[in-house]
Amino acid sequence: MKKAFTMMELIFVLIVIGILAAVILPEMKSNKLREAAIQVVSHIRYTQHLAMVDDKFDVNDADWYKKRWQIQFNKTIEGEDIWAYTIYSDETLSDNANAINEIARDPQNSNQYMSGGASGFILLGDIRRNKKMALQETYDITNVSFSNCGSTARRITFDHIGRPLFGNPNSANSIYERVITDTCNIRLTHSSGDIVNIAIEPETGYAHIL
Repeated sequence: MKKAFTMMELIFVLIVIGILAAVILPEMKSNKLREAAIQVVSHIRYTQHLAMVDDKFDVNDADWYKKRWQIQFNKTIEGEDIWAYTIYSDETLSDNANAINEIARDPQNSNQYMSGGASGFILLGDIRRNKKMALQETYDITNVSFSNCGSTARRITFDHIGRPLFGNPNSANSIYERVITDTCNIRLTHSSGDIVNIAIEPETGYAHIL
């Protein structure tokens, strides 16, 4: 004769299912946030790599250091509040990426550039943009904030030995001005309210998820 579940056993099973759901479901919701953080860290490291292999030093150009490779986060594309970021070298010293040859090519797809979009240049319908770098469009990221980075400007530049620098390099007055001396924190906020923090260490420029 088969034994039936007692009420106590049934309650215990329901409690276990409830606990598992409470643990697993939030993790599933935050999966996009985690993917976004991993991607941003990877691209910060790629920006550092570009800066180290493409030294901008030019004895005939007093402003050469302002053209170092940088990663910049912006919120507005074509008047819409869409968080995205771009990896570029400001060759024209215009404070932003405004020429296609300033933007890094996507190493995984040479037909695309390392930008999720930017007002006045790489627009939302441009097939050359990397949609994954449009954080809000792809990963539901609703805010990107910098803290302890030396500046509220959402951009990081690297020098030829991989050291991170803060702020807009075009407004710097010397080669070594604005070198980051403390751990810089970048916070990504998901539409669910969940957050993840990314750290960039001083001197080494090592980027990692906290």
